[in-house]
Amino acid sequence: MTTDSSNNYFNNQQEPRQASLSNPSWPFIVTGFAKLLSYLFHPLFIPTYFFLYLMQYYSFEFAGITDWQLKLRLFGVFWMTAFFPAFAVFLLWRLKFSTGIFLRTQKERIVPYIITMFFYWWMHYLSRNFPDQPEVLKFFYTGIFICSVAGLLANNSYKISMHAMGAGGFAAALILTSFHYQNTDGIAISIALLLAGLISTARLILNEHSFKEVYTGLAAGAICQLLSYYFVM
Repeated sequence: MTTDSSNNYFNNQQEPRQASLSNPSWPFIVTGFAKLLSYLFHPLFIPTYFFLYLMQYYSFEFAGITDWQLKLRLFGVFWMTAFFPAFAVFLLWRLKFSTGIFLRTQKERIVPYIITMFFYWWMHYLSRNFPDQPEVLKFFYTGIFICSVAGLLANNSYKISMHAMGAGGFAAALILTSFHYQNTDGIAISIALLLAGLISTARLILNEHSFKEVYTGLAAGAICQLLSYYFVM
């Protein structure tokens, strides 16, 4: 491949995609809110949010654990599933392996997917081998590990939405958790479904993804949690 063709390929990868919600003049407040949602509900934060949900709604699963120990566990979840993967992306950027921390091309997402898979597999291992963990964490961590594998495979063909995978998986995990404990968490599930819709819309407004990339992301996140629940629980 010649230098010109290589540059053309790279430039094509960097080109902004056509607007999925085609309106070139979204008000600043709309795009600002879309960016805020994308930051607050980044897929790396989803495991931490799910653990917080369990702490709030299923505190009996942590019987015998002091508040300090529970806070340490929450910190451990954030440390392993959010901080380390994010720090790895930061290092890739500083070492010039990527053009930024937002991973806007398929090529830039390959290594972060693999790194994230490692940390999710480790959390899956801990949940399966430590009996004092809430039971539902077994299927949840397994599900996000499988979803990261699915995302890496899909990334070979198109830039599937990580945000949509996280939002879809989170909503499915809450529904399955409610089913597992035979407890009606209508408000929490409704909020999760609403957030999934808002997050997906935000990615479209910001022109980061197409409808196909968002819809398949939502489906992948939900299906991976369903498969994990079926085979693990």
